[in-house]
Amino acid sequence: MHPKRIKPKPGQESVWDYPRPPRLEKSNKHIRIVFAGEVILDTNLSFRILETSHPPTYYIPHSAFKEGVLIPVAGASYCEWKGEANYYDIRIVSKISERAAWGYKNPNSRYPELKNTVSIYAHKVDACFINDEKVQAQNGDFYGGWITSDIVGPFKGGEGTWGW
Repeated sequence: MHPKRIKPKPGQESVWDYPRPPRLEKSNKHIRIVFAGEVILDTNLSFRILETSHPPTYYIPHSAFKEGVLIPVAGASYCEWKGEANYYDIRIVSKISERAAWGYKNPNSRYPELKNTVSIYAHKVDACFINDEKVQAQNGDFYGGWITSDIVGPFKGGEGTWGW
């Protein structure tokens, strides 16, 4: 049983109003990601996945990242909705953040727009920004949602939320 939904204020979204299965939508919000003191991404091109109890997860075209920062690594995981995920390290010179990003080379047919996109774990880089607001990472090592002031929970990911 999940905790009580926080009622959104005007201009906010509740993650409890998001659908299951998740909805994918195009976003033109300004996204900037900083790692090792360098901007590795600055774009207005992304998609976001909206899933019940989760803050949005942003998927950004691989081509929008600074060249050479995404390093494919071995291993995969499986999402019941999106399919098999592949992982990336992020590297700037000698600084590496292991398995800090993931994407879907061959997403399930429901989400073809995710092909050649990448999502970032906000807690594994210096900072992620949406429209110049620094995001807060979703709790837990498994989830990659980004929390901003226009999103309310409670959010899945923290201790005791696996059964939601």
